[in-house]
Amino acid sequence: MSARRSILGVRMRMSLDRFHDLGLLIARVGFGLVFFWFHGYPKLMSGPDGWERTGRAVSNVGITFGYEWWGLAAALAESGGGLLFAAGLFFRPVCLALLGVMITATLDQYTRATPAPEHALKNAFIFAGLFLVGPGRYTVARLWGRGRGR
Repeated sequence: MSARRSILGVRMRMSLDRFHDLGLLIARVGFGLVFFWFHGYPKLMSGPDGWERTGRAVSNVGITFGYEWWGLAAALAESGGGLLFAAGLFFRPVCLALLGVMITATLDQYTRATPAPEHALKNAFIFAGLFLVGPGRYTVARLWGRGRGR
């Protein structure tokens, strides 16, 4: 019985391997668009006061100036980066930028009265892992005939 399960497990694994790039596409588009809509876009629309509030997170790493600029940079990284992430364009640089924003957000959570770093930390791990894996075969660049795939 265990040999049969093993054979079925190997067959299932082998048959699902061909969907690797489709799985990356689904994860990338879903995560990227949700990241844009629920993280980047609201920050971008919050204006200078919101950018300053967001930008104050960099004080946790010793930066004590330009909070409005840092907040705008985070908003642009999360909104533009979310869309580029979904499209698979400039994928690895976008992953690094968003990883930096998520590390800063994680550190900022520890300064709050009721810290909740788990969401930003999970996002950081997603960006770090996908930085290594890459965007997969199905990207906008490849659709336009310019990408190499994996």
